[in-house]
Amino acid sequence: MSDNSPSVEIDQSKPSIARVYDYVLGGKDNYPVDQAIGDHFINNLPGSVAIAKTNRDVLVRAVRELAADGIRQFVDLGSGLPTSDNVHQVAARHAAGSKVVYVDNDPIVLAHGRAILATDDNTVVIQADAVDPEGIRNHPELQRLIDFDQPVAVIFSAILHHLEDRENPLGIVRFWRDQVAPGSALFISHFRSGDNDETKAAEGKLQETFGRGRWRTDEEIAAFFDGLQVAEPGIVPAVQWRPDSTAADAIGSTERELTIWEQLIVAGLGYKR
Repeated sequence: MSDNSPSVEIDQSKPSIARVYDYVLGGKDNYPVDQAIGDHFINNLPGSVAIAKTNRDVLVRAVRELAADGIRQFVDLGSGLPTSDNVHQVAARHAAGSKVVYVDNDPIVLAHGRAILATDDNTVVIQADAVDPEGIRNHPELQRLIDFDQPVAVIFSAILHHLEDRENPLGIVRFWRDQVAPGSALFISHFRSGDNDETKAAEGKLQETFGRGRWRTDEEIAAFFDGLQVAEPGIVPAVQWRPDSTAADAIGSTERELTIWEQLIVAGLGYKR
């Protein structure tokens, strides 16, 4: 595996979205500055910690469904640090030979990805920013691995709510929608606006920490799926997106009232026909 991206020194004095997420999930690839932010959520907004696992779980289910639908190519934008059940592992488990491109702007993600995937010819990590879709599309490693004449799944897992409106997240999604062939799919999970103190506090803490990010309304999130055929069950709370168990008391059951935090993140899968 190779990458032509320039080497960037890791700044341990500034928190990273990928590393905070890693810390909250119980990972080891983070620094004290990231742990301080993660501890704030763990100690002061404990319900918010479940969101990280909820989002990871729905991503695993989505990749499994995409592989079952015959898609063998995946582009994961804002992929974050490797953890258990990564996209390439889930895809390969359900469809041998699947090809995966991870994209993240954090140099530590590139470093760890290179180490883990050095002998995997079907998976690559490239350092790039989601706000530069053309640069990603033209990256030699992506072009080497992904055939855009065949179906591709583009994954926006908990990344779009870190983009400001001025960065045109809607335009970024539509760029990828227009690039992929019929039969392709876009998976999106996104924080939704909540009219309560807890979600406002969580949004405020992330904005204070990273200087960016915006929760969006149901209507704004639905606009990301314009021009796509949204698969069942639609754009719903992530825990209710094709849960593995249908028991009445199970996580994701439509018969159980969701917590404020479970209502905060929604997910959907849209197909280009």
